[in-house]
Amino acid sequence: MEEVYEKVLIVGADFGTDREAFERSMKEMESLAKACFMEPVGVVTQRMESMHKGLYIGPGKVGEVKEAAGLLEAELVIFDDSLTPSQLRNLQKELEKPVMDRTALILDIFERRARTREARLQVESAKLKYLLPRLVGMHGAMTRQGGTSGSMSSRGAGEKKLELDRRRIEHRIAELSRELKAVSRERKVQRQKREGDRIPLVALVGYTNAGKSTIMNAMLDAYMQREEKKVLEKDMLFATLDTTVRRINTGNNKDFLLSDTVGFIHKLPHDLVEAFHSTLEEVENADLLLHVVDYSDSHYREQAKTTRETLQKLNAGAIPAITVYNKSDKCGEEAVYPRRVGEDKIYISAKDESSLKMLTEMILERVYEDYLSAEFLIPYDKGQLISYFSQKAHVLSRKYEEEGIGLKVRCHKADKEKYAKYLRTPEQENGVGGISRR
Repeated sequence: MEEVYEKVLIVGADFGTDREAFERSMKEMESLAKACFMEPVGVVTQRMESMHKGLYIGPGKVGEVKEAAGLLEAELVIFDDSLTPSQLRNLQKELEKPVMDRTALILDIFERRARTREARLQVESAKLKYLLPRLVGMHGAMTRQGGTSGSMSSRGAGEKKLELDRRRIEHRIAELSRELKAVSRERKVQRQKREGDRIPLVALVGYTNAGKSTIMNAMLDAYMQREEKKVLEKDMLFATLDTTVRRINTGNNKDFLLSDTVGFIHKLPHDLVEAFHSTLEEVENADLLLHVVDYSDSHYREQAKTTRETLQKLNAGAIPAITVYNKSDKCGEEAVYPRRVGEDKIYISAKDESSLKMLTEMILERVYEDYLSAEFLIPYDKGQLISYFSQKAHVLSRKYEEEGIGLKVRCHKADKEKYAKYLRTPEQENGVGGISRR
């Protein structure tokens, strides 16, 4: 485990809209700091009618923050909001300490957690887009002299450095954009192959640390005959970033793909959502969402609302979903689990075998609701169709007859329509036109 390397002071401003939401956000900031291996040593808050344009908080409160940071030996001051470039610059000057805002903290966590090449590209892109407008003022120690012409040669050292940095960042952002588009195309090809195989895609979504990875690993333990690589499972915000897709084999040709995606959080930076777009396309293209909610958290309703709002931004709000109230085992004797409520709600503990079984049954009911019973008579020269239905449908019976092979199956309605010419006619069903044979 990484060691704590910085003591931090957390600062927040309450603009009077929702006191409870503000306190919840401040508490979450402490958790985010700890997830970044920082040690929160104090919290300073201020109630204000509106944000100070130049300093975010009031000038008097800035002095109080500076004094607190000195007394508590804080090495870094973190603000529970996104700061403008000028606010960030002014605060660093006034406090004489490094300053970080909520967006930068989340980006820092994501940078630490990213493991795959794709995740690293996404985080780097978001971080550079965040940094670009904040370059001004970063070279304050350098001279800003120079003429009025537009040539680089007439500018001061600070201006030259600033311009070079800006160009490098813009060039790198363009490179990353091209690489991420290539990744997106690769994912599209993979999705098209899955759609051709008609394997339903189920995506785990929810607030960070709600238990999505625990459900994924439990499914792998329960249904995979061979050992599959598991996802990181840890009681920490944003413990895992990399999207993982695994095939869950429940038997009877009723497999589905389960995707574990990055968790959502209050005030999730826009650039981060944009950068992770190719990853989150797994959510947009899912047949079913499992909206995992930490039922043991006293603020689970607000967290569920944040997830729903984020899904709307991803154009995934209309996708069928099952709300999974996880961690019910931590809610005392009054929490009854496993318990399903209708077709779209279930209370579970991801570590409980019966909970997992009930959840799986709900998933199969939903993703295979478009599957119909059908009887086909397949000519002997169309053997590839027998192989197709063996792989893509649930074969109930097989009978060798004079005119072909009789199959009773449960298949997707699209396959029933596609191969309608091989459906048994009433005469064939009554045994006219052929006799059974071995």
